[in-house]
Amino acid sequence: MSTADWKVERLAGAIGAEILGVDLSRPLDAAERAALRALWLEHGVLFFRDQPLSSAQFLAFAEGWGTPVEYPFVKGLADYPVIIEIKKLEHEKVNFGGVWHSDTAYLERPPMATLLLAREVPPYGGDTLFANQYLAYETLSEGMKKLLDGLDAVNTSAKADVTRTREDRLAEVGRSDAASQYEATHPVVRTHPETGRKALYVNYAHTARFAGMTEEESAPLLQWLFAHQKKEEFTCRFRWRVGSLALWDNRCTHHFPVNDYHGFRRVLHRITLAGDKPQR
Repeated sequence: MSTADWKVERLAGAIGAEILGVDLSRPLDAAERAALRALWLEHGVLFFRDQPLSSAQFLAFAEGWGTPVEYPFVKGLADYPVIIEIKKLEHEKVNFGGVWHSDTAYLERPPMATLLLAREVPPYGGDTLFANQYLAYETLSEGMKKLLDGLDAVNTSAKADVTRTREDRLAEVGRSDAASQYEATHPVVRTHPETGRKALYVNYAHTARFAGMTEEESAPLLQWLFAHQKKEEFTCRFRWRVGSLALWDNRCTHHFPVNDYHGFRRVLHRITLAGDKPQR
């Protein structure tokens, strides 16, 4: 296999590309890794089909991108603590992380990337939406950019809507060493350390207020930004099949798992990769 055999199919005009002709069960050489990283930085999220990887193979692929880290609230698999199950069971009504967000923005060093591998999928539904936060920033007016460029925002793990999406998994496999709450302050607009592009870096799940302001004062502008960030023209939609793998850049994307498959089981395995502290 060589990169010449790959086929790149864009999912939408704004974000996302499916990479065909890649076998992720075997080690990639340096040229292949570099080619995939360039595509990832260009498209924000890459999708791969028919990758029935073992946990060891999934972890090995992730380690080719960065350093896997444990999720702060939920235990990982017994033999692979950096792999957590993202699942919704037949009787459950609330799905894990079921709001628009960027993963764990409440950490001082939020993850660079997330990998998700489908193990069990419902017969229909359970798609994931992704949104390009470069475009969310670049389409703002010059006046709004000037305002936001100088602001910081407080991100917390304790916002009510997102804590509700963790309840089932915390009851089942919650970590005893987890803090009751995590909080971090980050720039509202961050500069991507690899591309140099600016991205809007607030999100509905975790951003509570602007630094130096109350939640009440912050709410009108934050609500406007949350609605702006998920405009259809910034998004793509991915339909999962068993063996589908997604790899997204948490520094410049948001995602939203659609909760439209009540009565069915859905299980995916997730790995997050260590990131840096967001900078202007």
